[in-house]
Amino acid sequence: VNTELRFYGNVQVDERRQAYVQTRFAGWIRKVFADATGNFIGKGQPLFTIYSPDLVSTEHEYLLAKKNSESLQQSKVSGVASGAASLFSAAKERLLQWEVSPAEIEKLDQGGKAITDLTVNSPVSGYITQKNALPNMYVQPETMLYTVADLSDVWVLAQVFQNDAGKIKPGDLAEVTVDAYPGRVFNGHVDYILPQVDMNTRTLPVRLVFPNPGLKLRPGMYVNVRAKLAMGRQLVVPASAAFHSGTKNLVFVHSGEGSIEPRAVELGPQVGDEIVVTKGLKAEEQIVTSANFLIDSEAQLQAAAGAFVPPPPGAGQAASMNASAQEQANAELTTEPNPPHKGNNTVRVKLTGQDGKPITGTNVTVTFYMAAMPAMGMAAMKTVVSATDKGGGIYEGKGDLGSGGTWQVTIRAQLNGQTIANKQLRVNATGGM
Repeated sequence: VNTELRFYGNVQVDERRQAYVQTRFAGWIRKVFADATGNFIGKGQPLFTIYSPDLVSTEHEYLLAKKNSESLQQSKVSGVASGAASLFSAAKERLLQWEVSPAEIEKLDQGGKAITDLTVNSPVSGYITQKNALPNMYVQPETMLYTVADLSDVWVLAQVFQNDAGKIKPGDLAEVTVDAYPGRVFNGHVDYILPQVDMNTRTLPVRLVFPNPGLKLRPGMYVNVRAKLAMGRQLVVPASAAFHSGTKNLVFVHSGEGSIEPRAVELGPQVGDEIVVTKGLKAEEQIVTSANFLIDSEAQLQAAAGAFVPPPPGAGQAASMNASAQEQANAELTTEPNPPHKGNNTVRVKLTGQDGKPITGTNVTVTFYMAAMPAMGMAAMKTVVSATDKGGGIYEGKGDLGSGGTWQVTIRAQLNGQTIANKQLRVNATGGM
């Protein structure tokens, strides 16, 4: 089974491909060569020159140690030659620790005198994303002078809904498209899944890595991401075949001789129009492919046959009064959302007289009733909504439906103790049972 996730992300610099340029000694910048943010700089190309009294003093020490080492290397006095060589080596090591390049040390050797303006080169090839170096600027070791970023590979930081967090893993292949380059696809992979969910958006940050030929993907770009997820061999059924009862998931299996057996199953992720079954079902078993339709049809058949036990309170009385009540008022039902769903809903009733004028000051109740279905292990359910007069003949209240499916609805309106409307209808609620 293969599936994919689609989400959005932003291009960012790969932090592992950034270099920061600082000096290990204090001094004054003399000349700046890399003078603009965004410019490309090659590895080893000059960034700036710097004058440092401490560095010049160390160069003098180095030249003196070099001269002494050369003049005393033939000394016959024990330890003199080795001591001079040791001092020379220590002076050179100090220059290297200050990140004076071997090329600069070679110039020092050849010139025989201290170099007052040391050239500092870029440690990597890339684009200058931050520049603080200015001529005549005094800098210290903690001063950040340049940031150079290699954009040959970039990160894409994306947000994946927490419901999909278990589907994606490092190494999964991914594609990126950008509106700026229609038809162009960039291929990469999932690099890392960050450990913390965003509390505000309930999304999980995911980091992907993409090669960036031609440097088309630029930091800050908004991109479309499609991750390709290989799930291996899985048992799948049509998503419509799974029935969600609230406490368990059911699949209806043909058990022979035209009978159907509800069977509890454990479900995995949904893949397109199919859903993975991890437990409770075997390959090649025959199932009903539209479980919700089956249950809804069964409920309607029971209603038609009078099999709902017990009937809604007042149902018999409502039948006898319905004709006279309808003559006095007309009741129209709407819900929000429309159609209603399993869970909390807003219920509205519009009450008008035979002349079409709104009726106010009435006691309005809306009763939702669903019969018991023993085969499914479901008891009867009833929700009564007391609607408040909102003016203009509109009455509104809230009610919680315990299940999706077909509900019998009774709207009753009473004015001064007399029933002026008693209407029965059916509504289909969305959501599982």
